[in-house]
Amino acid sequence: MYVGRFVVVGPEVGAYRVSSRSFPNRKITARDEALTVGPTEDALETDNPYVSYNCLRIVETPTGETAAFGNGSHVDPIAEKLELGYPARDALAESLLALDYEKDDYDTPRIAATLGGDGEALIGTVRKDALLVETVEEPTLVATYEEDSPTAFDLEADGAAAAASEVYDHEFEHAVCAAGVARTADGFETAIENGN
Repeated sequence: MYVGRFVVVGPEVGAYRVSSRSFPNRKITARDEALTVGPTEDALETDNPYVSYNCLRIVETPTGETAAFGNGSHVDPIAEKLELGYPARDALAESLLALDYEKDDYDTPRIAATLGGDGEALIGTVRKDALLVETVEEPTLVATYEEDSPTAFDLEADGAAAAASEVYDHEFEHAVCAAGVARTADGFETAIENGN
């Protein structure tokens, strides 16, 4: 089954996977304070605004570090609102609502999640017909297609690298790359899986 891009978040770990039929020549790289999705060296040039973006940022908030991750340019305003002290629910809801679903041929939803240092985990999506933001107590997935409402997901990973690998290797079709994040005693760790 093809579900497109998806996020999974649980109380301790989270992951984001790029799945694509149209733009498979992408990878995730670490730069500055973010993990960034972008074209590989052999990718065809495109002016599509949805191909390159920060997919994961860890920011310092008034209550400690928080990770924000998702499928597009909305990750940056979510992270910025968290830094300003917005509650994670408000940062997700306001940013998703402001940027709205992607105005492409498929009305692609925007999806995102936050994982707080305080143990709070939230997941959200904005579709053409709804804005959903939920607190999660167990690993939960939301995807751009087919699984576009938050639903329980069997994520067994206990670290960032394991989370990135697990979602990359999941049976959903057309895996391109993945990022993982996990809460540790020393803050957050991140990992990248580019299928190499």
